[in-house]
Amino acid sequence: MTTSAGAKNIGLVVLFIWLCCDGLMGQYHDYGKITFERKTNLLKRYNDNRMKRFINEDNKIKIDKFELLFNDTASVFRPILVAEEGKMSWMTTKNYYYQYLQEKSQFMILGLFGQNVYLKDSLPQRNWKITNSTRNISGYKCRKALYEKNDSTRIYAWYATELTTPIGPEGYCGLPGVILGLATEDGGIVYFAKNIEFVKPTQKELIPDSGKNKIFTLQQLKFKIKKDYGG
Repeated sequence: MTTSAGAKNIGLVVLFIWLCCDGLMGQYHDYGKITFERKTNLLKRYNDNRMKRFINEDNKIKIDKFELLFNDTASVFRPILVAEEGKMSWMTTKNYYYQYLQEKSQFMILGLFGQNVYLKDSLPQRNWKITNSTRNISGYKCRKALYEKNDSTRIYAWYATELTTPIGPEGYCGLPGVILGLATEDGGIVYFAKNIEFVKPTQKELIPDSGKNKIFTLQQLKFKIKKDYGG
């Protein structure tokens, strides 16, 4: 039989453990390494009848993995390349995004027309609408935000305020925390964080290697594509 003094002691121990655990979960971080999984519905991405010869209900979902490394001023979002991906590899993009918050700039390495194209431009400005909806992603309570790209395209994002750097996958940024979930409205492309480690990226990891390649701005690239390919 538990005495009142014993019950009091047990209660104090439980309270101490709860406070410790709550304190750990409530810590704020401005650096880390996050592994993302991206699911692409190829039937929604390619609605050309010719492509449907290669895509069916069994292989329509393609999974790619990425990692987001960040500190309080910079980040890199990059693909985790898999050698055995095979003939389906070209059906989804594997781009690199480097973001520099103090400079308000980003550097991108895009795979276009079978080769890498290098871009440097300002950080994108998006008008996010923050909602009261929340969900748990990788142990973090994330708030939902909405971006209306145009009349037909909406992007949903879920960000964690405990991870304080305002960045996310595929160059998405501008919310008060790291984006741990990102999805198009139709569910055609969905990103979710699968693992979070609190390790600081090296300076080398946050600097792109462009070699002697020409570096475009986004406007210059659009002009070049229009000039070379029309449209």
